Amino acid sequence: MNSVSGPACIAFEADHEVAAGDLREVARAVKETLDRRSDASILVFDGITSEPVELDLRGNLDQVLSRLPSRGVEPATHELEPEAPASRGPGRPKLGVVAREITLLPRHWEWLARQPGGASVAIRKLVDEARRRGEDRDRIRAAQDAAYRFMSVMAGNKPHFEDAIRALFAPDPERFAQLVAGWPKDVRAHAAVLSERAFRKEALPPASVEAQKSSSNLQENF
Repeated sequence: MNSVSGPACIAFEADHEVAAGDLREVARAVKETLDRRSDASILVFDGITSEPVELDLRGNLDQVLSRLPSRGVEPATHELEPEAPASRGPGRPKLGVVAREITLLPRHWEWLARQPGGASVAIRKLVDEARRRGEDRDRIRAAQDAAYRFMSVMAGNKPHFEDAIRALFAPDPERFAQLVAGWPKDVRAHAAVLSERAFRKEALPPASVEAQKSSSNLQENF
């Protein structure tokens, strides 16, 4: 799983960052700002998704903090229902290996037989690589959406906004940095944090590199 850095929440008043950090820190800063200036208009964003965060700011600070929802809980993951365990047979049960039938053309079997470790090892590497690529696409898309969400609210009327969005999705980090350079400092800084997640390419671990080579060979030989 890819780690994501950045504040849990971030609050803005116009183009100025009021606070960034965990929800309690941000809520405290927002409440204190509103107690000083009741006419202040503050927006709070989730630091990862850029979804708006609603705060119930009625009452004193202790009351506000006591009503905060629990944060930091890992999001629920959806998994397929486990299948009934198959009867034990030849293989390595400690690794959780499950035997299933697959159908391939002769040339596929011939190619697999030439791979180090044999057909099973080669297939597992190819599946792992395909899964990793899918996870990277999902991660990048989620990061692009988060950056777009924040920029649409905070920079929709800023110079070069539409071109910056195009650079975000291109992706073209150098052009993006040039286009947002004239934006207010705090807005530009958070947009840069969000966009960096979209532009970042994770380094492949050795096993994935080997799987990627196998995948390329597979396409060439199939």
